[in-house]
Amino acid sequence: MRQSQLFTRTRRDAPKDEEAKNAQLLIRAGFVHKEMAGVYTYLPLGLRVLNNIVQIIREEMNAIGGQEMVLTALQDKKLWEKTDRWDDKKVDNWFKTEFKSGGETGLGITHEEPITRVMSEHIASYRDLPVYAYQFQNKFRNELRAKSGIMRGKEFLMKDLYSFAKNEEEHQVFFEKAREAYKTVFARMGIGDRTYVTFASGGMFSAFSEEFQTVSDAGEDTIFVDEEKKIAVNKEVLTDENLATLGLERGNLVEKKSIEAGNIFTLGTRFSEPLGLTYMAEDGTKQPVVMGSYGIGPTRLMGIIAELFSDEKGLVWPEAVAPFQYHLVSLAGTDAGITSIADELYAELTLKGISVLYDDRDARAGEKFADSDLMGMPYRIVVGRDALATGEYELVHRATGEVSKVSKEDILKR
Repeated sequence: MRQSQLFTRTRRDAPKDEEAKNAQLLIRAGFVHKEMAGVYTYLPLGLRVLNNIVQIIREEMNAIGGQEMVLTALQDKKLWEKTDRWDDKKVDNWFKTEFKSGGETGLGITHEEPITRVMSEHIASYRDLPVYAYQFQNKFRNELRAKSGIMRGKEFLMKDLYSFAKNEEEHQVFFEKAREAYKTVFARMGIGDRTYVTFASGGMFSAFSEEFQTVSDAGEDTIFVDEEKKIAVNKEVLTDENLATLGLERGNLVEKKSIEAGNIFTLGTRFSEPLGLTYMAEDGTKQPVVMGSYGIGPTRLMGIIAELFSDEKGLVWPEAVAPFQYHLVSLAGTDAGITSIADELYAELTLKGISVLYDDRDARAGEKFADSDLMGMPYRIVVGRDALATGEYELVHRATGEVSKVSKEDILKR
């Protein structure tokens, strides 16, 4: 990508009504556009980050047997009435509207009901189980609080996976695989060392749900961490009885602020029974399917990463999710020789499949460096007079600020 052709631009200031650091930086760097509170457009650079996050999640879900699909955003009122989740008194964050032909519909807040109905047409026998299906889809929630940038939106991208098992034992086998897969996802994105499996309320479904909470000063949650065991307890379930059940001691817990990065739930037969999802067991009896739900928000993860990997100059993307690995900055001005070698290096990097944003704009060096720091690519390659004179380029590591002189051959070997 040539930066001169990139329609998005950096800006000095974020919108005055934007409180969250992640959104301030992403807007200033030209990654997202704020449409309204809690609603953001992902511009070319932002979409590249989001797609990288999605791909990491997709790979790990596929590795444990997940099958990707896409469910509908529009929801069937009658279906949700069967599980008693249509009434605003029960679920208060619906966006609802009416069809011109008559009848009410809503925009999906989650998809347990629709996926259960889909599976009722594909699961009939114990031979059809287990099944693990997931999707990436925008969810719509009428949030009253939308002050956390892209970490809490009214419209946001969610990966939701649903498991269908013959019994609790079979369900638990997959549940543990999903837990480990989530740990791998967060490790690959660079936040594994500060993300804890956190026990929280299971609500109507089970004694506990498991959240994945990432420690951050920007967090809305309070957790209590056992740093030796690498697990935590959400404030809402911090009781002596629960600690005893989990084998934790209050004196070993450290209070921290955190952001929920994902969650996994045991649903049991909460949805299969009212929606008639059953299977014929080996003994000839009809049994309800045991279900689980596993959520990660890619857009929320992008916000978490922006909060954690940034400094006074701007964003500092981890290599696994960065929109480009290299920011090639040409200081040619009117020097045709520098332009020529910068163009040549850009062409060779591109030919080798190395992702590079090429700042070929006619702009001052200070402006280019400031924009490069703000955008936060992992490495910056500077093409200036030294490159023309000696064949050496300046390579800057964004995270550490380390500067080294390298040849074109060194760069291409990387």
